[in-house]
Amino acid sequence: MASTLEAFMSWLRIPVLASSGIAAVLSGVLYFKQNEIIYPRNFPPDARTNVPRPSAFGMSDYEDLMIPTPDGESLSAFYLRANKQLARNVTILMFHGNAGNIGYRIPIAKILVEDFGCNVFMLQYRGYGLSSGTPNEKGLMIDAQTGLDYIRQRPELRGTRIVIYGQSIGGAVTIGLAARNFNRKDIAGIILENTFTSMRKLIPSAFPPARYLATLCHQIWPSEDSLPQITDVPILFLSGLKDEIIPASHMAQLYKICRSEPKVWKEFPNGSHNDTVMEKAYFESIEEFISEHVAR
Repeated sequence: MASTLEAFMSWLRIPVLASSGIAAVLSGVLYFKQNEIIYPRNFPPDARTNVPRPSAFGMSDYEDLMIPTPDGESLSAFYLRANKQLARNVTILMFHGNAGNIGYRIPIAKILVEDFGCNVFMLQYRGYGLSSGTPNEKGLMIDAQTGLDYIRQRPELRGTRIVIYGQSIGGAVTIGLAARNFNRKDIAGIILENTFTSMRKLIPSAFPPARYLATLCHQIWPSEDSLPQITDVPILFLSGLKDEIIPASHMAQLYKICRSEPKVWKEFPNGSHNDTVMEKAYFESIEEFISEHVAR
């Protein structure tokens, strides 16, 4: 996502010779091209064709799936079974960040599977990796519901305690999905990492020259409106305080307005947007959260 933002910001550094004309151009770009900016699914250049498999990371107990959505798309996914020696009745539904594909996140899933004893279901949004279609807010929410329903309907996973785990835009997907499903009682936990309050409120920091055009953003992702609807579900907030793309204040605000209990705040002083996962105690925080608030 960073390279896409840099390219867009470079384009925006046009000398202001005719402010009304530039404003019109910016308005058009933000409105009609915002999906290309918000969902950089072609970065890096081979992200749509080169999807690493779990076998490349020494994992063998998994399934490589293609799952149909109700609106006719086909979603690529990995289902990784828990380490049998440590197995808990917990399945983590992972929603990835903006660039790349699910293969890039397998090292994270490997720890959740092999060290924590959780099943992991990694879903690839439409238009990403080998999934068909074109991404947009409505479509990604259909994809998220499709993944959750798959877990619910798969016989060996019925009755499992589901944790929804989202990074960056995956956090917005997580919040929207949980808000629509929390009363089903099988969602046992939520993990949010470096996500935002809403796309419109992110624009002033992510695209400063376009800050006055934020109202034109039709990809809204209203997490700050959806999160307070969730109650009685444990939520873990993982915040990198040096996030250069999504200001840490967004995560702090989400934690503040969260009405669900228990809610757990973990901050990482040196964590940037993409490497918070590398910070000391990141995985320890997840394991502690699962052990204390999810696994029973």
